[in-house]
This record gives sequence, C-alpha cells and structure tokens, in this order.
Amino acid sequence: MTRLTRFVLLLLSIQPVFAQTAFAQNQTPDQFLGFPLGSKFAYHHLIVDYFKFTQSRNADRMKLVQYGTTNEGRPLMLAFVSSPENISKLETIRTNHLKSIGLLPGKADASVPPIVWLSYNVHGNEAVSANTSMKVLYELLNKDNALTQDFLKNMVILVDPCINPDGYERYTQWYNRVQNATPDVTPFALEHDEPWPGGRFNHYLFDLNRDWAWQTQKETQERVALYNQWMPHFHADFHEMSPARSYYFPPAAKPYNKDVTAWQRQFNELVGEYCRKYFDKNNWAYFTRNDYDLFYPSYGDTWPTANGAIGVTYEQGGGGRAGLAFERANEHDTLTLHTRIAHHYATTLATLEAVLSQKEKIVTEFVRFHQDAANAPTGNFKTYLVKAGDGENIRSFSQWLDRQGFSYGIAGKSSSAKGTELTTSTEQSVKISDNDLLISAYQPKSNLLRILFDPMPSLEDSVTYDVTSWGLAYIFGLKAYGLKEKLTPVTTQTATIDNAIPAALPYAYLANWSGAEDVAFLAELLKNGVLVKTSNTPFEMDKNYPAGTLIITRKGNERIPFDKLVTSLANKHFVRLTPVKTGFVSSGPDFGNDNVVALKAPKVVALAGDGISATAFGAVWHYFEQQIKYPVTVVNAAKLATLPWNEIDVLILPDGRYGDIIPDKQLEVIQSWVKNGGKLIAMEHATDALVNKVGFGLTKKFSEKRRDDDTFKKYGEQQREDASDSSPGSMFQITMDRTHPLAFGCGDAYFTIVRDAYERDYLKDGWNVGYLKEDNYKAGFVGTKMAGRLKNTLIIGAQEMGRGQVIYLMDDPVFREMLEKGKLLFGNAVFR
Repeated sequence: MTRLTRFVLLLLSIQPVFAQTAFAQNQTPDQFLGFPLGSKFAYHHLIVDYFKFTQSRNADRMKLVQYGTTNEGRPLMLAFVSSPENISKLETIRTNHLKSIGLLPGKADASVPPIVWLSYNVHGNEAVSANTSMKVLYELLNKDNALTQDFLKNMVILVDPCINPDGYERYTQWYNRVQNATPDVTPFALEHDEPWPGGRFNHYLFDLNRDWAWQTQKETQERVALYNQWMPHFHADFHEMSPARSYYFPPAAKPYNKDVTAWQRQFNELVGEYCRKYFDKNNWAYFTRNDYDLFYPSYGDTWPTANGAIGVTYEQGGGGRAGLAFERANEHDTLTLHTRIAHHYATTLATLEAVLSQKEKIVTEFVRFHQDAANAPTGNFKTYLVKAGDGENIRSFSQWLDRQGFSYGIAGKSSSAKGTELTTSTEQSVKISDNDLLISAYQPKSNLLRILFDPMPSLEDSVTYDVTSWGLAYIFGLKAYGLKEKLTPVTTQTATIDNAIPAALPYAYLANWSGAEDVAFLAELLKNGVLVKTSNTPFEMDKNYPAGTLIITRKGNERIPFDKLVTSLANKHFVRLTPVKTGFVSSGPDFGNDNVVALKAPKVVALAGDGISATAFGAVWHYFEQQIKYPVTVVNAAKLATLPWNEIDVLILPDGRYGDIIPDKQLEVIQSWVKNGGKLIAMEHATDALVNKVGFGLTKKFSEKRRDDDTFKKYGEQQREDASDSSPGSMFQITMDRTHPLAFGCGDAYFTIVRDAYERDYLKDGWNVGYLKEDNYKAGFVGTKMAGRLKNTLIIGAQEMGRGQVIYLMDDPVFREMLEKGKLLFGNAVFR
C-alpha cells in the first residue's frame, strides 16, 4: 500500500473510537457542538443530533419523538422530559389526562402532573430560541441542578427545539456564510442585512405563528395533531423582536379576548412576577402590558388559551438583524447571542417555577375549564347548524373540524328551529335537513368553538396589530346558524364520492364549480390534456346549472381514455359528476353555443424577490403547489425584462412595491403582451404601478384634504391616531357582479378580510366585479378615518385590453389561505 492509503485507513480505524469516547463523556451543548453555545448559530441538524444524543444517555428521563417533517424534509422533533417514574408511564398520564377533560371516554384512574409545552423558533430568523433549547434540555437533565430536578419530579415538560426548521436553516445558512470572523457589531454591516425573503417564514413563506387556527401549513397540521393528543396545561412560545428593544414577558397587553378566563388572566400575571424576579436580579431591561395582546385566536399563545391552557409569548430584542452581536446606541451596549440565550433561558425557568408553584391548581382549573364547557357552555348558542347545500365547502369545513378536534355530526332528520344567521346576525326560522351539520356546544372544546364561530368578537381596545374578525361562516362561505336550543347530532362518516362509468356512455359530464377542490379538479384535467368547457351563462337541463359549470364533452377528447380518466379524477377530488346524454339544453346555451367556451391550460408565471411581499408571494406559491397542484414558474422580479413573453399566458404580480421593478418602458412591454392575449393579475399594492398609466383604466379616488384639527393632533396620542386610520383585518362583504366569470361559484355573499384602503375609483372602461358601497362592513375593528376610505371603492376589477385582460385585485383572495371562496375566486382569475 502507498503511504497515503495507509494513512487514510488509519484515520478510518480510529475515527469511530474517538467519536464514541467523545460522545460518552460530553453532554453539555458546548462540548457536543465543539464551540461555546452562543458563539455561533448551530445548524438545525446539529440541534437535532444533540437532542438524539442526549436522549441516548438519558432514556429513563427523556423520550424523543418525531411528529412530522417539513416541506424540505427536515424532522419536527419533540422531547418529553420528566422523572423516570413519569417517563415510564407517559401513555397512562396522557390517557388519564384526556379522560379527565372528556376527550377520551372513561374516567381517569390517577391524577396527572402539569404538562408544559415549550415551543422554540416558530419564526426561523428569531434564531436564539433553537439555540436556547439545547441549554434548557441540558439543565433539565442536569442532576446537579436541584431546581430543574424538582421540575422533573412534579411535571411533564415537552420541548420543541424548532417549530420552523426550514426558516431557521435558511437564516443560519445565510448568516454563517456572511458573518465576519469577529462579529461586526455595526448595524449597517452585511451580516445585519438579511436578504429576501428572510428566514422568518417556512418553506412556502407562511407565518406559522398565525396559522394555529387555520392549519394551512404542513408543520402546523402535524404539530396540532400531536398537541390535541396531549392538550398541555401550559404553552410557552418564544420569539424575538427588533434588536433595539429589550424583552417582553407577561402580563399581556390589551385587548384580551373576552373569553379568556379570570384564572388565565391571573396566571398571566403570576408568570410576569416570576420573570421579573430573574430580570430585576440581573438588572436586565424588560417591558410588560404592551404590544402583545391576547385577542386574535390563531397565535401560539391565544389558540392554546382558547383550548384552556395558559398561553404566553416571550419576545427577546434581536431577531434576524441582530446576528451574533449588534451595537445598540439607545442602550449603550452590544446585544449578543449569549445575552439573548440567557434571557430566554431565564424566562423558561420562570415559566416552570410559576407552574410548580400552582401545580395542583393548574390541573384542577384545566379540568374545570373543559367540564364546564361540556356540561354548561357559555355564550348565546347551544348548537351551530351548517346547511349542507354546498357540498364542497361542507367537506373542507368538516376536514377543518377534524383537525381542530371538534365533535360534530349530521342532523339525521328534518325539523325546524329558530336560529341566528351568523353573517347577518338576524334571527330566522330555519328548516333543518337530515344531512345538515350540527355542532353541539356541549363538548370539551366548546370555548374554542364559540370563539372561532363568533361573527363579531368584541374588542376592548382598538390598538391591536392583527386580524380582528374571523367568523367561520365568513371564512368558509357557509350558511350557518346559531341555535339557542341543544340539538344532538347523529354521528356520521364523511360521505364518499364514487362516480361510476355509466353503462350508456354520456355525451358529456357536468361538474359543479363552488370550491377550491373544483379548481384542483380542473387543474388536473387540463394537465392531462382534457378539453374542458364552461358556460358563461346559466342553463337548464334536468335541473338548473349555474354559470361556471364545467362541461367535459366526449367530442374533442377522443384521444384519451375519456370516461376512465374523467371519473377517476373526479373521485380523487371529491367532485360529483352528472352524466348527460345530449348537448341540447331546455333553457340557455347549447353546448355548441359561442357562450360555452373552452378553458385552456395556461403557462403561469409569478414574480418573487426584492420589493415583493414574501408572504403574499408565498400564498400564491402554496396555492399552486399544494392547493391545486398546478405548475407555476417563479421568476426573480429583477429578471422581468428578460422574459420570453410569447411563452407566457398569465403573469401574477403579488403584493409589493413595483416602482423599481416595472419602469414605464417595461410597462409598455407588458401592455403589448396583454394586447396580444396575455393576462396580467395585479394584487394589492402591485396595482399602484398601474394607476393612471396610459392604457390602464385604474385611477385613484379623489381624497379630501386633511382636516384642520389634524394639524394640532397630540404627540402622546400618536398610537391611537395611527389606529384611527387602520384596519388590521376586518370583515367586509364585497358587492359582486355575479354574472362576471371572476365571481362564478362565489355564491350570493362573498366575504373578505380587509387590511388596507387602496381608494380605487370605479373602472370606466372595464368591469367593476367587486366593490364596497356604503354599508359593506360586517365585523372587526376599522378606524374612523379608514372607514371613510373604504366606502364606494373598487376591490376587484377586470379590464379587457386587445385580446388580453388585466385583473385588478385590491383584495388578496389567498391571504393566509384562510378564505375558501377566495381560493375559488383566484382560480377564476387564473383559468377563466
């Protein structure tokens, strides 16, 4: 052998021995990582390896489970840490706990300890959290730490080291590449200038901290499924904010949701007391009762709170800008990762101490919360009725109910009752059909159910920073009622769709158009080369068919296994087909009429990059890839001028600032492309680039000059002045032209969450498809100044331009993918 070969073999022979020795002796994060914790950001795989290694050395006191994977394939891990006695009977503790609150049948045969869930790093570039989790794990298992050993004896602690691994890795990979050998504390240094889209969001650029209630994202669905199996008594969510700020811990700011209980408010105060003990002792700066409220029920503190837990948020000054070290002139200090870890570790200890101090009461109050909900639910309604008229929406809604852990069923028989229609708040006589859904308020999760169904949640303080209206009837486009009487549903399984090929082969198949799954069905038909047509006006055959109905004719589809392909895809997407034996209709356009048009498979391009809202783009991206599974080509906005326009059918401009992206010359190119048959979809602030531009019919409404009394507004009231001209997210019903293809399938009432006023005038040369009149407000906070700007304004418009079309969407129909009818409307914009 050569000398080099012998040397390589020698290395291979001694490396495993060295690794085993190191692993056997080293347990601290510093020793395992090979660098001091806080001196650099540990990559996600190292954090996972540390948790695995630690469990291998502490199997009697720790159990590590993988509860899912991210879109990029990274593991989602949760560590259960407790005494050997508790770890040995984890499943017994879990089942007794769920029995005690009515989520499993039977009675608990033993008491359970408090269950505390610690969630780190829901925002990827708030990277102190995942690094802190390793210190937390080590100290919890450190037998020389008397305090943490007391925790293990008296509670079960769940540690999620990183809720958002994809975002965390996006941030750490970037930062570790650009940082100086000695961290540069200068705020304007490259290592403090995180590039688009940043690490805050997950793979599809969704904010996972706002997804707890809606569960649109893979990570959320997998985490909540495990959460519902454990229902912790306490949930702590660790975050970061601007590096110029100090540290926030409870008490929370107002507004509180009115359904937060007195006990939960009391414990919120108690947590603050324990946190202050650590921070005052170390002379660390902090603040409470500001900014971080307990209102919108889709955060990591509010959703657990609605489930009976004590839910809290911790916010450390830092975030993506802070890096390893950041000079703060306002504090006369340098904020370091070491310091940030120390702060999060302190509030972790404070959390556990607070729970330990009330270890019996936190359990008994949790049991009482759920027993009261199941036996004597509060609120005006004892049953929620959802009409089964729109099968697609009912199916989507039922799947969502399952993910939340709600009990529900069908009525099972016809009857009548008095009920409050939830989108109009009017009391009506309701005819109940046997297949209508009933959701009883008499169930352990009744409080969450009531909060999410609430069509008009009361707001004790107008200064809040997120959505203030979320009623399920609006979100899912449901005909829903609140009933004051208790009705017991019949347990039922979701109906299946089984479209069989008829013995007499049909002339065509007809398919309804009413939900996102119908868009996915159309998308897959088009991907498979199926010729699909649609009627732009209603027609009648054996029954009435609305405009937008899909018509899949045998003619034009001779080269494919027509019946087998169409029926199998319909079954896959839960679409009920109606086979018809003729193209002749009794009323309306026959199937060969010019009003029955073919839908083509468009080449879709969406812009991303600097200047574009990461979350707005992410919603579009996720819509195509995960909702309807139709190809979308993502293009860097900086490359817009280089596009081969003859290959593109649809160009989507997500919300953003397009001043530098689309100069006038580029706009002329886009306009020429539209005239030649292209479709431009401009969303929210992207429409600014088209206002008052030659050839585009979009103009801004005339705004009145500022009132004289604004000149002397008070400096100390600035926050409230700003609130008066804001709408953090309020519910409006858009007046729709239901005869326009953009509105097909959206029903009699289309609701949306309004977050800004774009003050667009009605189109004079185009179609005003959706607009707000004087009285379209439904619920949520709208400032007095903003309210005026949201009257008589265009929201959805379409302008024909040559052989093409421009779609103006001042409202984002796929915002956080919350709105079921919004997904359908966006499908109309793309395909119709």
